[in-house]
Amino acid sequence: MIEELLPVVNVLGRLLCFFSFTYAIPVVGSLVMGDGLERVYGGATFVTLAAGLILYSSTRRHYRELRSRGGFILVVAAWAMMAGIATLPFLTVYPHMSFTDAYFETMSGLTTTGATVMTGLDGAPPSINLWRHELNWLGGMGIIVLAVAVLPLLGVGGMQLYKAEVPGPIKDTKLTARISDTAKALWLIYFGLTAACTLSLRLAGMSWFDALCHAFSALSLGGFSTRDASVGAFDSVAIEAVLIVFMTLAALNFATYFAAFQGRSLKALWRDAEARAVVSVLVVSTFGVAGYLWETGTYPSFPTALRHTAFNLVSMATDCGYASQDFGHWPIFASLWMFFLSCVTVSSGSTGGGIKMIRTLSLAKQARRELTRLVHPAMVDPVKIGGASLPGKIIIGVLGFIFLYFMSIVGMSFLLMLSGLDFLSAFTAIIACINNAGPGLNQVGPATNYAGLSNFQIWVCVFTMLLGRLEVLSLLVLFTPDFWRR
Repeated sequence: MIEELLPVVNVLGRLLCFFSFTYAIPVVGSLVMGDGLERVYGGATFVTLAAGLILYSSTRRHYRELRSRGGFILVVAAWAMMAGIATLPFLTVYPHMSFTDAYFETMSGLTTTGATVMTGLDGAPPSINLWRHELNWLGGMGIIVLAVAVLPLLGVGGMQLYKAEVPGPIKDTKLTARISDTAKALWLIYFGLTAACTLSLRLAGMSWFDALCHAFSALSLGGFSTRDASVGAFDSVAIEAVLIVFMTLAALNFATYFAAFQGRSLKALWRDAEARAVVSVLVVSTFGVAGYLWETGTYPSFPTALRHTAFNLVSMATDCGYASQDFGHWPIFASLWMFFLSCVTVSSGSTGGGIKMIRTLSLAKQARRELTRLVHPAMVDPVKIGGASLPGKIIIGVLGFIFLYFMSIVGMSFLLMLSGLDFLSAFTAIIACINNAGPGLNQVGPATNYAGLSNFQIWVCVFTMLLGRLEVLSLLVLFTPDFWRR
């Protein structure tokens, strides 16, 4: 087994060397904005690069193609290690911050959860906020995919890593013939949308700094903000409207954008059954919940209810996690409906989390087929999405995923309650973490954060974030005896 782990360590070293260059953005930001922290990021760069070179050079002769098992180990180890090394700026700038809190913050950033234990963000050094948001942005499409795109020499186990990393149940479909070209295509689209979002937010009234940071977290559906009050601090309809558009775009399959670009037509988006379902759910739920909040007197007029519902519902449903209102004070139906949507709404191949709409559609169609077969046992009725039949193995895989997903929610919720957290806080914290959605309710609601949790509760949430980001199976497979047998 050691012989199989050494190539993984070699690639981890290469990834650390690559990750060390990501500190360049906060270094430049620190110099431009004059917060005096450029040496902090320079030191972090040195430590990260040195650690990477040590791992790489000590295992250089073991460099070879990874098997599938090695690919899964690498993905999990890379996320855990990247989050650990990314704590260096926080621990240096905030000596009072514990490693547990710093690790929670970086894991939340890289997994695009957007939950935070930090306060005083309005007055934080600008480069610290920039680093938080860059972690969101890097995690949005996956640091592994980025490395494969930028460093073709990495090239070990490329497709195995891509399958383990990219969200969604159908991961064998490539946009291009080579995995590195696929990753590049995804990142070009991602970069282009980020640039468009930055410009749009600037035009809507944000400063260039706030616009860049929120574009990073909007396109990654990461939900970090430069303000303690999140987007509510800006109190701007224009800013909220821009973010609604780009959160929705980020919730759709990026492969569909590639198809639309190649065909020079937006018809690819309309033909995508998953995209139509995502937009339909968001629109119907927004108007329905807005009407409910107006009817119950939460807001005095329907337009006001529609404004606040549209932003907060889209934010939670797409697993972004911004907040413009304390929706923890809304009627419990409205709040819990948004958490339900966070489980099922976003597309596969997007930067969001949860079950994904493709699984929701396939299970709904499978359920309908089972009901039909009770009446017509001999009827042949394949499950189809967008006109294409889904193989039986995908349906079985979806069923297995759904079972483990919900059992993980139950198990982690009971762990938090066992540690003393109340039911609503525990349940919504786990839902938010496994869906990488950010705020929960009660003690972890949008008006507060996760700083009040104990160290044990923080680590439960950290594990749940990673579980959700790697779509449950890619992480839990490491805990099965068969995985470690030869």
